[in-house]
Amino acid sequence: MGLLTNRVERSEIKPGDHIYTYRAVFTYSHHGIFVGGSKVVHFRPERNLDSSTEPSSDLYDPISPRSTCPTFPDCGFRQPNSGVVLSCLDCFLRNGSLYCFEYGVTPSVFLAKVRGGTCTTAMSDPPETVIHRAMYLLQNGFGNYDIFKNNCEDFALYCKTGLLIMEKQGVGRSGQASSVIGAPLAALLSSPLKLLMPSPVGVATVTAGMYCMSRYATDIGVRSDVIKVAVEDLAVSLGWAEHHDEAAQENEALSRQLVTL
Repeated sequence: MGLLTNRVERSEIKPGDHIYTYRAVFTYSHHGIFVGGSKVVHFRPERNLDSSTEPSSDLYDPISPRSTCPTFPDCGFRQPNSGVVLSCLDCFLRNGSLYCFEYGVTPSVFLAKVRGGTCTTAMSDPPETVIHRAMYLLQNGFGNYDIFKNNCEDFALYCKTGLLIMEKQGVGRSGQASSVIGAPLAALLSSPLKLLMPSPVGVATVTAGMYCMSRYATDIGVRSDVIKVAVEDLAVSLGWAEHHDEAAQENEALSRQLVTL
């Protein structure tokens, strides 16, 4: 377990693990669920998935077309109008390093992780439950992508824990989003202290402390506004999928077939 991140080798990850890799020289990280067989289910903006030949202004660069992947014929599989994608591990990493998201960390370890989006105090569900959620959402979608409220890290966190935030107006589960919001907030709240603390070191220490506490307060493992929602109920209640038993069985069978390819 590293202080900033948790870099691992490919041989170390197991089905059901929440993995991530950094893009654009560590500017942001992209998250997904490893489902075994060198395959990853992850969540991306839909508009980038439909424009693989055009440059994108969004943070997430377009995914390669399925036909260009030499490893996995169905790499890039997704349902129409859905941002949930099944990719091979190579295409997910895009030559980046592999990291494993940590669950059930202690508050002290969480606060020691300076960068958000690497761990949570929440406990993970069993791997088979995690994979079921990921494959179900591959067939039924995960709603509209939102960089602050419903992004790739939110997708992976839900697959791992089944936890959703009841207050839709607030920040999502993503540690990256919490870091982006928490840093300016900490600086703003600590600015009046400059009048009381002439030392720049003192102000920096207080700002860092507020930043860490703001991250901790938004972690799904300590928030009081989260509830456990079954993936089938999630799809039905939010209108992401129609509740038809026969269709669900067909979708699940197709997902299993894709994983075993």
